[in-house]
Amino acid sequence: MTSFLTHRARVHDVRLPLHRRHSALRTCVTLFAPYGFRATYHHLTLSAGIPRRLEADPDALVRAVEELHEARVLWLARAEEYVVQRRAEKRAGRRAVPNPRPWWLRSWWAGWAGPERAWYEDPCRHPSLRLPEYVRRRNALLDGADLPGCPACGNEGLPTSVSTGHSWVELCQGCAWAAAPCPCGQRHRLLPETPYGWDEIWQRAHMSDDGLPHPHWPEGRSAGCGRRPAS
Repeated sequence: MTSFLTHRARVHDVRLPLHRRHSALRTCVTLFAPYGFRATYHHLTLSAGIPRRLEADPDALVRAVEELHEARVLWLARAEEYVVQRRAEKRAGRRAVPNPRPWWLRSWWAGWAGPERAWYEDPCRHPSLRLPEYVRRRNALLDGADLPGCPACGNEGLPTSVSTGHSWVELCQGCAWAAAPCPCGQRHRLLPETPYGWDEIWQRAHMSDDGLPHPHWPEGRSAGCGRRPAS
């Protein structure tokens, strides 16, 4: 498999057709996706202002991959520190993995069943933070910082109670982070606020050619799906 940096370079390569540069961005997201693949891609379309027609703003692809790259650099540095820390702990006889595990070591299944599961089932409900700010926040919490608000996005509003069919879970108003699982211990599907088609999101039907969220996509969708990430 080619590396993240190889595909990042292809996104920058103006000699390549736009569809190939877009495909290279997709590969970068498959290699590093803090919000999960679909939610991270959706976030980048808004953050970088990737228009529905790539020809309207080819530089948007570069803005997107550079935001992703900046967040990845922060993650790599903290992950290397964690490796050094774990080696020292093992030498001292502490072989048990700390709980909770670092956020980047969550498995694919843990993502679907964990506190950020809403981002997998409705890619519009991810945090509005830029990706580097999200990584900084999660790293700071891992290091013991006492940050206010939602662990994922910092929203300090009261959570929203959502029914699982037989009980209730509380979700962050800002990003649908679930602070605690359903009391039954089972995974429950969190239905999107309104139906969406992944193909539409992939083709950026939610964006206009001026790089702004399309005001009428789809009818009935809450404003949150097209919100601009926080600066």
